[in-house]
Amino acid sequence: MAVITFCVSKSMGYTLFLNTSFLLVICSFMFVHFHIPEVAVVTKISASDISNEQECENLDNLGDYKAKCLYLKSNDPCASQGYIDYLYLFYCKFGRFPSLGYTLLFLWLLVLFYLLANTTSEYFCPSLESLSKLLRLSPTIAGVTLLSLGNGACDVFSSLVSFQGSGTRSIGFNTVLGGVSFVSCVVVGSVSIATRKRGVQVVKSAFVRDVYFLLLVILTLFGILVYGRINVLGAIGFTLMYAVYVVIVYVSSTRWKEGGGGGDAESGSISSCRNDLSLSVPLLKKGPIDCVENGAQNIETQYCYLRYSMCRVSLFILEMPLYLPRRLTIPIVCEDRWSKVCAVSSAILSPVLLSFLWRSPYNGNSDFSKNLIAYGIGLLVGIIFGVTAFFTTKMSGPPKKCLFPWLAGGFVMSVTWSYIIAQELVGLLVSIGYICRISPSILGLTVLAWGNSIGDLMTNLTMALNGGPEGAQVAISGCYAGPIFNTLIGLGLSLVTSTWSEYPQPVVIPRDPYLWETMVFLVAGLVLALVVLIKREMKLDGLLGGGLLFVYFLSVFIRLIQGSPQQ
Repeated sequence: MAVITFCVSKSMGYTLFLNTSFLLVICSFMFVHFHIPEVAVVTKISASDISNEQECENLDNLGDYKAKCLYLKSNDPCASQGYIDYLYLFYCKFGRFPSLGYTLLFLWLLVLFYLLANTTSEYFCPSLESLSKLLRLSPTIAGVTLLSLGNGACDVFSSLVSFQGSGTRSIGFNTVLGGVSFVSCVVVGSVSIATRKRGVQVVKSAFVRDVYFLLLVILTLFGILVYGRINVLGAIGFTLMYAVYVVIVYVSSTRWKEGGGGGDAESGSISSCRNDLSLSVPLLKKGPIDCVENGAQNIETQYCYLRYSMCRVSLFILEMPLYLPRRLTIPIVCEDRWSKVCAVSSAILSPVLLSFLWRSPYNGNSDFSKNLIAYGIGLLVGIIFGVTAFFTTKMSGPPKKCLFPWLAGGFVMSVTWSYIIAQELVGLLVSIGYICRISPSILGLTVLAWGNSIGDLMTNLTMALNGGPEGAQVAISGCYAGPIFNTLIGLGLSLVTSTWSEYPQPVVIPRDPYLWETMVFLVAGLVLALVVLIKREMKLDGLLGGGLLFVYFLSVFIRLIQGSPQQ
């Protein structure tokens, strides 16, 4: 009971902090917007001061925040990746209060990271887990498809959003490769150091297979970057390399089963470990905030401790801002989280939200009549779905039949929310880069990559410490299988969408020599792990961990020096 109480208290505190931060950001903006008028701009900007190119780099040529505000007002948004123009907010609304602006942007960054990780772990991953049960996928196939998709969802969404604009493609490359470097160096290094006294041996065949294939993927990507362009067929071929990897994993797993698991059998690999877990995928990553969202989703459970407390109403209100919009639009049919009210509301509101996103004025859809028709169709479809859900579900529990529409709806809406949040996150990082005069690609390599990968560190480290030898094997396998998925599917799908939109012309890949340096350090870390483990009989130890951490932090240190603010 003490453990449960501590978990509830800790999760509630973290959730309340994030919701309070969100409310603080909103209230501060409303106060500045309505009570502090914008200062009249008296600085005149001649045509020579601003080039015809609508690029954010032009802001560096301007002096004070007044001139920058005027430039942003008189030109199309230059960093409008999401729904909020952060540069306009910072220079025009908080220009006289830069410290407040920095604070609010930082708090909003924390909120977006939380929302992205929490949406994938608490909505996206359960949908995948339920789909794997419904489709009766084998543990091996589920592990290299749905499990990898659940663990790499943040990276995939961030990459897809980054490739929407040609000016932010370098962020996509740096984010994915930064995440791969972090996982293959920092996470593997941390697991090795944490288990160094246990003499844990990883399975040689599985480890060599994954490292060699990841090296092949990195070398292929290096060739694409050197060539400088890619067409639709090339992008599709790059993405289909993951299908080859799935086949290799399946064949190797089948051979192990037929051979009885002797020798280098992958007894500790992802596939074999999950044989004990039936056909479900319970290892879908919950991340470090697993306990956190339980405090939000299972509100009834929390409030059983506060039933007679005067704080119940206030806590309920504080927890709602970040929780309620997603809960009312993402269908959930889990037994422990079932709510008929939320199910019916999600059936009604999901089509409405999708229609708004499809014909949103923020996306350049200025035809009011067409927008109104789209919204009306979405509302009509939502009402039909809502009435159907009301008469076909019970208050006592989720439906037992016809689950596929519910699971498909939960999958689509969780993807939609993750994509929306990723849009805002990338847009915010790009804007912060211009405000702080830091290369957005460096922010993608560090901040965005760390935010997307910190869950891997916490999950794999916990698994290695508490799961015994098999847990360490699963953790190490995930440190290489996950990056393979993120690179081939995250970057691959991004390249496919980009090349498809510009077909038949190929997409020009931005030449970033610093990106090549990142790949060199990444290859160095992979080769180091391969050589050290083979030489030391596949045992995890401090030498491997220290070496990998040194390689990673050296690469980050060099990039930070190279990308220091321009004078």
